[in-house]
Amino acid sequence: MEFGIHIGARGALAAPGDLAAVARDADTLGYATIGVPDRLVLPRAVATRYPYTEDGVWVGAQTAECLDVLGALCFLAGITSRVRLMPSVLVVPYRPAVVAAKMLATVDVLSAGRLIAGVGVGWLAEEYAPLGAPPFARRGAVTDAYLAAMQALWTEAAPSAAGPHVAFQDLLFQPKPVQPRVPVWVGGESEAAMRRTARFGTAWYPASHNQQTPFDTPERLAAGMARLARAAEAAGRDPAGIDTALLWFKPVEWSARRTAEGRRQMFTGSADDLRADAAAFAAVGVRQIIVVLQAPTIEETRDRLARFAADVISPARA
Repeated sequence: MEFGIHIGARGALAAPGDLAAVARDADTLGYATIGVPDRLVLPRAVATRYPYTEDGVWVGAQTAECLDVLGALCFLAGITSRVRLMPSVLVVPYRPAVVAAKMLATVDVLSAGRLIAGVGVGWLAEEYAPLGAPPFARRGAVTDAYLAAMQALWTEAAPSAAGPHVAFQDLLFQPKPVQPRVPVWVGGESEAAMRRTARFGTAWYPASHNQQTPFDTPERLAAGMARLARAAEAAGRDPAGIDTALLWFKPVEWSARRTAEGRRQMFTGSADDLRADAAAFAAVGVRQIIVVLQAPTIEETRDRLARFAADVISPARA
């Protein structure tokens, strides 16, 4: 199993020197992936509930601070050499398909082929209108159309698209990504996300703590993976060709916490507990776990990266 980190480019990691320090740490400590979320603006009045917290409030709502994800990934490409770089996840309808394809290809070129295209449909209805994005209610169909167009732009000598959401022809799109096939990780926990994974995805990339569809135990995730396998078979794909990567959306803690049911919350407790939790997810077929180690200060964040690497990543490699 591999491990990555999910970092919000805000707070302690909004300053370029601090963001660079954490990225270089991840690069040298053995993390496989750095994921950066996609948020552009936050309307002052938000009625939409954030799916991944108990109170329904986005974790960055207090300040709304957020660097552009693709700009941040280009910055990270220049200061790392090994770790893979991923929007976690890119809200596909926010940018025209050709623009997004070019920006993602640029990350891949500047990183010498280290891009993972994490993609999703987004959750914040109020953010769509100020961006001039297509209607929120059509985000699924738009995402599918844009993904098909992006893959054509990345791989075809004479890419074209014809449809109600994106249309182009007679384009020269250069440079192509360094990777012959950019890995696409499809975020989301819904059946629609599974169908999208079966059509476009290298991997399914759910988050652990969707309040409606939690995948916070190996058993729950295994049940989701079984549904994914059925979606892949319906789409004519071999389920074995689609990986599962899990975004563990609760902070890792080195003291045990209890769930509402009285169980120890996974990825809290001793180093042995953390390793056992990782092994339990590996046993059901998870290929990578992306963890949240960011803390209020840069010093604590770097300490947590080093500690998790020593306690979990190094023993897993051994």
